[in-house]
Amino acid sequence: MRPWPTSRLPNAARLFSSSAAARGHTSNIGKAPIKFPPTVTFAPSPTALSVTGPRGTTSVPLEPYMAIAFPAEDTLALSVQDAEQKKQRSMWGLTRTLINNAVVGMTEGFTVPVYLVGVGYRAALEEDPRGTTNGGSGMRLNMKLGFSHTVYEPVPAHIKAEVPSATKIVLSCTDKHLLGLFAAKVRKWRPPEPYKGKGVFVGSETIRIKAVKKK
Repeated sequence: MRPWPTSRLPNAARLFSSSAAARGHTSNIGKAPIKFPPTVTFAPSPTALSVTGPRGTTSVPLEPYMAIAFPAEDTLALSVQDAEQKKQRSMWGLTRTLINNAVVGMTEGFTVPVYLVGVGYRAALEEDPRGTTNGGSGMRLNMKLGFSHTVYEPVPAHIKAEVPSATKIVLSCTDKHLLGLFAAKVRKWRPPEPYKGKGVFVGSETIRIKAVKKK
């Protein structure tokens, strides 16, 4: 990272804090090194970084102004040409986060619980009669969510779903973004409501209960 040019600080004493001098010239997320286990390998190219681990292979896009370095055997560092440019600085932190998520996904994977809260709410995992068409896994979620009908949600091939209890669904995936999208799709059937606290809750999600005004 380039030091702050002294010519730009004609009166440094007028700054209210030292953080003001550094603002806009670095990314605290982007500059953080990424530790990875020996089971993970990387294959950088001018446009992408391929990450391979025990759970498979994924790719993270790279901008032309980004550079990958390995300061240690178990450490990856990402840098940009000019951190003073807002676009480069923002993409620096974003890409670093995507690379770190790829490392975690290819080694441990991501898991999120989904809770069904409400009288009569329950879920079960069953075979999907449509099979694996349209990218499905051949399984679907059978959910009772207070409607007059049963709700069916096909499980995509990249998602692993488990139902350890009638009111809890556990979703797993190697891609954090795709996992979040599917969890949000399940939640959309019955979003948590603030009066009785019923609905589909994802992860540690909570909701503040509103008091009902009496006339």
